[in-house]
This record gives sequence, structure tokens and C-alpha cells, in this order.
Amino acid sequence: MKRLVAVIGPGSCSEQEWQRAFDVGAEIARRGLGVVCGGLGGAMEAACKGCAEFGGECVGVLPGTDPSEGNAYLSFAIPTGMGEGRNVLVVRAGAGAIAVGGEFGTLSEIALALKLGKPVVTLGGWSLQHPSGLGERLLRADSAAEAVELLLGALEGS
Repeated sequence: MKRLVAVIGPGSCSEQEWQRAFDVGAEIARRGLGVVCGGLGGAMEAACKGCAEFGGECVGVLPGTDPSEGNAYLSFAIPTGMGEGRNVLVVRAGAGAIAVGGEFGTLSEIALALKLGKPVVTLGGWSLQHPSGLGERLLRADSAAEAVELLLGALEGS
């Protein structure tokens, strides 16, 4: 199995967020990596589609117990029955995370990743500052290629 990047974002997203997530998934696959995500629709499905179209593998950590609830682009579907608790598994499974837009579920995943010492790149959406300097591991990108490049650079430096 390839090294995985957690791609996190909303289950219902704008066209711009969908395209950004697709581009992130495609760029991850071009680098020989795989995607791990919440496995449903929106930004998760877009990232999986982009990754799959470029030969990458996608792991979906599903909130329910039915593996068929996952999107059509998953290589592997892991039904957890954990609801939003699956966010912990998504973040733990990824070497780092790229957040595309997002709501409070995405924010919880960003916070968990930072708490675990993993780098996070945001592409639109959340921007955080923390007085202890945790924000240094939260990077911002303007494109999918830059997001993946920043994440890989942070992983090499850690």
C-alpha cells in the first residue's frame, strides 16, 4: 500500500471546492501516493475521483456500517459505525492532511492532525493561529500542486 495523504473537506461543497479537491487527488496520485478520506460525497468524492483517474488508490473511512455507502471511486471502504468519530481514524491514517474548504467536521480533523504533530495544508477555508506556535504546522496553499508540494516538504522536514 502506498503512503496515504488525508484529504479532508465538506460532504457538500461548492464547484470551486470540488475542483480543488479533484486536483488535490490527482496531484497526490501523480506523486505515487494514495488518498484517505471520509469516503462519502462532496470534496471526499472529488479527491477520490481525481486520485483514481490518475492511477492512485483511495481509502474511505466510512461513518456507517454499510460499505456500499462509500463513493464510487474508493479502492477500499472501511465501514466503522463511528459516525463523526471516524475523523480520528482518517487523520491517524494519513501522513499529513490537506483541507479543502470545510465546515466544523473539517476543523475537528485539522485540530486532531495538529495535536498529533502532523502537518496540515489548507486550500481555502480554515486559517488558524495558536499562541504556542502550533500554527507553524498549518500551511496555506493557493493551488493543489502547491498544497501537495508544501505537505511533502513538511513531511521531509519532520
